Amino acid sequence: MTFETILIGILIAIIIAIGIIILVKAAGIIIKILLHMIFGLILLFIVDLIPFIHVPINVLTVLVAGFGGFIGVVILVILGLFGFYG
Repeated sequence: MTFETILIGILIAIIIAIGIIILVKAAGIIIKILLHMIFGLILLFIVDLIPFIHVPINVLTVLVAGFGGFIGVVILVILGLFGFYG
């Protein structure tokens, strides 16, 4: 009876350890995505200071700039120059 109890305890400890590892990796990915979006937002603010370029700062443009990085901001600027934004 005690061997089974010890075995169950070890299995539960392994399952908890695997769960913690998965949570830490997921948190790292979420933090990385948030940092990219903040960087994209900063780039959008810098680009918006240029007088003849207007890129609206909303959820969609921040997502494009965040996931696309510098290339995403360049694409948004080109679309803005072609008049895709009001």
